[in-house]
Amino acid sequence: MLAIRLDPEIEKRLEELARKTGRTKTFYAREAILEHLEDLEDVYLAEERLVKRPGKIYSAEEVKRELDL
Repeated sequence: MLAIRLDPEIEKRLEELARKTGRTKTFYAREAILEHLEDLEDVYLAEERLVKRPGKIYSAEEVKRELDL
């Protein structure tokens, strides 16, 4: 179970969408979370890895040289 507080304007938009489509507000909240959850997980995982093992920064010249450009 999850309870969230929404800005009144967002709540109104969600209620209107649910009314117009015959779906529940819960349906749309679940869909929004599922849509963005994987992206959020990817961001946090990437940030964690950067902190633990920062990569080397290459200059434009080094990249050009390495790629024979």
